[in-house]
Formats: sequence, C-alpha cells, structure tokens
Amino acid sequence: MNPFTTSREIPASVEQVFAAISDPARLARWWGPAGFSNTFDVCEFRTGGRWAFTMHGPDGRHYPNENVFAEIAAPTTVVVQHVANPKYRLTISLAATPGGTRVSWVQRFESAELAERMAAIVVPANEQNLERLEAEVLR
Repeated sequence: MNPFTTSREIPASVEQVFAAISDPARLARWWGPAGFSNTFDVCEFRTGGRWAFTMHGPDGRHYPNENVFAEIAAPTTVVVQHVANPKYRLTISLAATPGGTRVSWVQRFESAELAERMAAIVVPANEQNLERLEAEVLR
C-alpha cells in the first residue's frame, strides 16, 4: 500500500479546481480529514515554497505540519513534501475530462513499513480530503 492512490472526478474545470488548491484561504478551508480545521502560519504557494500550519482535530488536539511545495506546474500538478514526521510526498494531478476534472492523489511514505502503520488513517483521510476539495470547488 505504498503509495496510496485515490482519485475523483469533480464537475468543474481544471482551472477552477487548481484555484481551490492554490489560494491559501481556500486551501485552509478544505485541507485535511472531515472535522479538521487549519491555521496556516505560512503558505508560499510556489515551487520550493514553505507551507507550515496546524491542523485542529475534532477531538481538540493540534497537529503541527511542515511541508515544502516540491513542484508546482500550474494548473495541473502540485507536489507536497511533508518534511516533518511522518515523512511523505503527495502528488496531486489534475486532468480535464468530459465531465470536468479528474483529481489524482498519490501519497508515498518514506518506507513501506511506515505506510503500513499509517494505512488505517490515510485511506479514509485521503477520501475525506477529496470530498472536502470537491465541496470547496463547488461552493
């Protein structure tokens, strides 16, 4: 299960989906599993840019995150390198389809062992992330 892959078709243009990813205010609204919210400290949406934020869980716990935007090729690709533990690389790809945009989400952890330990959290969380992205694009 390394990498974890999922996808979703969103009935909107590639540019509309990319706008929900590239705008820090919009990204903060949808990023993370259901019930989470975010406080961004920095979001430098450019290749090599830093992205540091805290996810606030529905249980009241806080989860600091440190990332780098490893690659941005507007409007089709965003690669996020999670540099804090657990370390992973997330590639978000957008492709036009007759019905809108196919969002492909590929998350690769630094080891198969880590991926195995994270699977029970990551699989549903990634689906919830895409549900929240779709809701943001369509709002």
